[in-house]
Amino acid sequence: MKIIPRGGMDARDKQVLRSLRLELGAEVLVEGLVLQYLYQEGILTENHVQEIKAQTTGLRKTMLLLDILPSRGPKAFDTFLDSLQEFPWVREKLEKARDEATTQLPAAG
Repeated sequence: MKIIPRGGMDARDKQVLRSLRLELGAEVLVEGLVLQYLYQEGILTENHVQEIKAQTTGLRKTMLLLDILPSRGPKAFDTFLDSLQEFPWVREKLEKARDEATTQLPAAG
């Protein structure tokens, strides 16, 4: 089992998830491959998976996942992108938003 380092997600990635929250809720069904992949890669715990599966609608499942992801470490966003194999158009949207967010942020230093 992989151990995820402590620490949160990159602020830019959190912002991308927040800005596309409703679109993700409408377009991503987390119940299948997404959830299992995130569990397999150590981003989600067994408790997270059970909690998400217990939600009554697909939208609620996705929203709960989006609430959990930012606290799951710096690799959570990239692993989430990898989990979206069934939703290539969503992955493209997230990557585009991330690229745009990168160009808008002032350079650190």
